[in-house]
Amino acid sequence: MRQITEESAKAFYNKGTLNKQNMSVFFDSYDYKSRMLLHNNCIATFDHQENILTINNCGWFTPTTKERLNALKGVNIQQKSFKWYLNGKEWDGNNINIKQ
Repeated sequence: MRQITEESAKAFYNKGTLNKQNMSVFFDSYDYKSRMLLHNNCIATFDHQENILTINNCGWFTPTTKERLNALKGVNIQQKSFKWYLNGKEWDGNNINIKQ
């Protein structure tokens, strides 16, 4: 796992901020959510009050998107025959909630 991926995940769960290369992570104290952006696309949101992670690949089935999402708790994305599988079930990349 790349260092930027580890740093992003750490900032994401610790209500931190990160702006590095193609990644941004920020915490919004208004709605108490952290957001992870890859190339300005929000690929993950974590609701710190409800402990719910919402992920989305924003239509980008890339190795980088997959790596960033796989760094998050409860996320295991694998690819087979150009299809993505989230925690063993085929996933189309659209919003999905994962209870933490």
